[in-house]
Amino acid sequence: MELYQLRTFAAVAETGHLTRASERLHISQPAVSAQIKALEEVLDVRLFDRGPGGMTLTRAGARLLEQAAKVLAAAEELKHLAKAFKGELAGRLRIGTLSEPEFIMLGEFSGRAVERFPLLELEFRAEVSGAALEAVRGGALDAAFYVGELVHPNVAGLGLRDMTFRVAAPAAWKDRVGDWNALAALPWILMPSISTHNQLARAMFREHGVEPSKVIEADQESVLANLVVRGVGVSLLPDPLGLDLQKAGEVCIPDEAVVHTTLWFIYLSDRARDPLILGALDILKETWALAPAAERSRA
Repeated sequence: MELYQLRTFAAVAETGHLTRASERLHISQPAVSAQIKALEEVLDVRLFDRGPGGMTLTRAGARLLEQAAKVLAAAEELKHLAKAFKGELAGRLRIGTLSEPEFIMLGEFSGRAVERFPLLELEFRAEVSGAALEAVRGGALDAAFYVGELVHPNVAGLGLRDMTFRVAAPAAWKDRVGDWNALAALPWILMPSISTHNQLARAMFREHGVEPSKVIEADQESVLANLVVRGVGVSLLPDPLGLDLQKAGEVCIPDEAVVHTTLWFIYLSDRARDPLILGALDILKETWALAPAAERSRA
């Protein structure tokens, strides 16, 4: 059994057609057919049902495809590791980001990464924190910036900074935010339920035994802040954004309406030795100037 046969197997399974697979692999259709036939002979099992509409995986083929994908991923990781030994870190790293790139120093991080590892391809996807966590756990992302607490045993992370969120209301509502019962009676602007922002707010409600009378949903921090300033509702805003708006006289912040959490860079625990992850962590430590004693890593 050869790796190229497994790659052909995966290509045919994904495209469902010998011709499309041959175009993707840049080899002839007879070569694709011969490789599939050879692999079926080696495994002594039929992988596909052939029909007028194309190639359909058999039950055995579907099960074996899962294992083939793992073998191909392991081979790719081995190649990356070999290149890392030569100082040539290469590959694609899919990273989930937050809506405010300046806050996570994304420009500095990507600039250093491109300079240090010219063969490394970076792909950034903006996600709310909860969705980013699920994407890392499910394999859709290799890593992500994440705000909140790490409670999943299969997820590791490098703590980048402590964060403080404060309840912020429109400046004109200063006399309406005296206690939590009064706050709960006001409309709240929250991120989607999967987000850390929403979960932090809900935890504050439970702590004070209240429920908001009305919730408006928004998916970006800048939108939350704009809606608060314009008198639409109350929200949680992170420092220094909330404090800056208070100083400018655009919002009011009730005393002690504060919650603390952490900004992380997260990845799967079983990829802790992956050269791509290790390279990203090195760049992050440089970017955030983290001394060894100040690192808050969870493995």
